[in-house]
Amino acid sequence: MVPGISEVQRLMDPLLSARRLFMKRMSRYGLSVALLFGSKAALAKPDNALTGIRISQSADDHTRVVFDLTGEFEHNLFTLADPYRVVIDLKDTRKSEAVAISRRTTNLMSGLRSASKGSGRLRVVLDLQGKVRPRSFALKPDGKSGHRLVVDLHATDLSPTPIKTNQQQRKKQKDHFVIAIDPGHGGRDPGAIGKRGTREKDIALAVGKKMKALVNRTPGYKAILTRDADRYVSLRHRVKKAREVEADIFVSLHADAFHKSHVKGASVYALSLRGASSEHARLAANKENASDLIGGISLDDKDDMIRSVLLDLSQTATIQDSLELGSDVLSQIGKVSRLNNKKVQQAGFAVLKAPDMPSILIETAFLSNPSEEQKLRSPKHQHKLAKAVFSGVRSHLKNRQY
Repeated sequence: MVPGISEVQRLMDPLLSARRLFMKRMSRYGLSVALLFGSKAALAKPDNALTGIRISQSADDHTRVVFDLTGEFEHNLFTLADPYRVVIDLKDTRKSEAVAISRRTTNLMSGLRSASKGSGRLRVVLDLQGKVRPRSFALKPDGKSGHRLVVDLHATDLSPTPIKTNQQQRKKQKDHFVIAIDPGHGGRDPGAIGKRGTREKDIALAVGKKMKALVNRTPGYKAILTRDADRYVSLRHRVKKAREVEADIFVSLHADAFHKSHVKGASVYALSLRGASSEHARLAANKENASDLIGGISLDDKDDMIRSVLLDLSQTATIQDSLELGSDVLSQIGKVSRLNNKKVQQAGFAVLKAPDMPSILIETAFLSNPSEEQKLRSPKHQHKLAKAVFSGVRSHLKNRQY
């Protein structure tokens, strides 16, 4: 039997009353009715806005494009040919009316276009002068700038970069290799301290002086020290001094420490594009970079500075050279000392930031280990370490087309 209208109304009234009561209670808590009932508009993610684009050229073969965004983002980058283009898709992103697309051209880029695509996707196209090798990474807010996407364009032709050309020219003008030896810490910054009071700064300087003597006694080689006494030298000035003498190799000497006294062995580090390659490498990098704070130099912009340096380094084969140099040195150190790691580690040491010379940082041993502290205090062992490091450097230079 089909119920009549009065019967249907009688059945529906309780449901309608319950719904009205539910809605009334929810409104007390400021909850959106549309949200509770699955409105697409209410569930949609807020748009991320592209608010600015900055283009710069730091070298003939390097262009950087920085995209400023209002929030976190996802992006996809790919290249196209005929003509050459780099395409960047930004998910859930809209172009703000405040954006003034730069029409600036560079040696690698002839223009820039953008268009909104389906599903809230914003596409930006970089028109190119020729084939390039693009690299991209995201930066989070740092107090000065908001979310950023950085796209670097690197030339792919086989002609040498200006830096490499300068290296080749100056090497033709001299008859010896210059080794910059950097004894870590110094002055008000003692570095690590062993249980017997052995200071890292003293060990580094002692090994550094012995290595300098070995280098300068060898025909075709010359050494300079970034510090030759117990004084503080900032990380930036260490690298600056090495570059002023047009050093071919940069070697920074240190002695490690750890909260567990049984840990021992030497390690060799090169600069990393992705940060530390292990947790210990990350901790070590933080410790060494903190030296500038002791010297009174602010590192508030440390992340941006290091990122910028890493991108500059990626223009050349410097990091690869540093890894190969580190491997050659590590194999020689292993003949006179125990190794903490048999492979070259990578971390964001600020002192390894020179863009045009292979650079490594050596942790000669652990001062926190009693037996290694005793060895490091020995002039004989210091001489063995210095000789091993120099042997590794010589091996590297002989095998490289400098």
